[in-house]
Amino acid sequence: MTFLQAVILGIVQGITEFLPISSSAHLVLIPFFLNWQINPDWVFPFDVLVQMGTLLAVLVYFWKDLLDILKGIWLAIKTRSLKDNPDAWLGIWVVVATIPAGLIGLLIKDQVEAAFNSPLATGIFLLVTAALLFVAEILGKRTRDLEQMNWLDAVGVGFAQALAIFPGVSRSGATISAGMLRSLKRPAAARFSFLMSIPVFAAAAVLSISDLADIPNLSGFLPVLVAGFLAAAVIGYLSIRWLLAFISKHSFKGLAVYCIALAVLTILVYVL
Repeated sequence: MTFLQAVILGIVQGITEFLPISSSAHLVLIPFFLNWQINPDWVFPFDVLVQMGTLLAVLVYFWKDLLDILKGIWLAIKTRSLKDNPDAWLGIWVVVATIPAGLIGLLIKDQVEAAFNSPLATGIFLLVTAALLFVAEILGKRTRDLEQMNWLDAVGVGFAQALAIFPGVSRSGATISAGMLRSLKRPAAARFSFLMSIPVFAAAAVLSISDLADIPNLSGFLPVLVAGFLAAAVIGYLSIRWLLAFISKHSFKGLAVYCIALAVLTILVYVL
């Protein structure tokens, strides 16, 4: 992987992580379409660690929300009560929603890594993302805010995030769709989706650190990782701002059509 390739993939990661079009799919398909010869041992660690750039983007954008959650949790501990404390409850729901993806990810880590090297599987999973977006737009009532969340909402969105560990299933698309199907408004579902990405990205990065030790010529790979990280962080921050403004006035149907088109193109290129 060259420096330029890392920057391009970092930019793609930053754009597509928060748009419901699957960042993992684009990280698999761009090298496939451009015929980049990338060492397979580098693919999964790079894809996971470059997500640290988008993690930084979320932390910077939502720092006030995170501070409110921490204050709410401290208040709950101090008063030994969660009554009239929506910030503490939001923190609890983020933790609850994180558990399914963490458990399932550990159980099928090898299968997920194999999928990251399969353009065909990625194309098929893109169709799943498109279906989720269409169903959420058609069936979602979108009448509730985050303050009205309950444990069923958190568990449902958490299992949607678990599905998104496969490349092609958009994490933001699956979780926002699940939130909408639980009657959350689009902005509320998106905000919760972005907040719950923090522990997942952090855990995935920690788990991938051990994989770095197995990479040959690690010192030569580090500048590539840094380039991808910085590109993903800057573009990811801008993508969050854009998407939150976009979804207040527009549906996800256009992005669902994009996922279908990319899936069909991927499958045709792979087969032909």
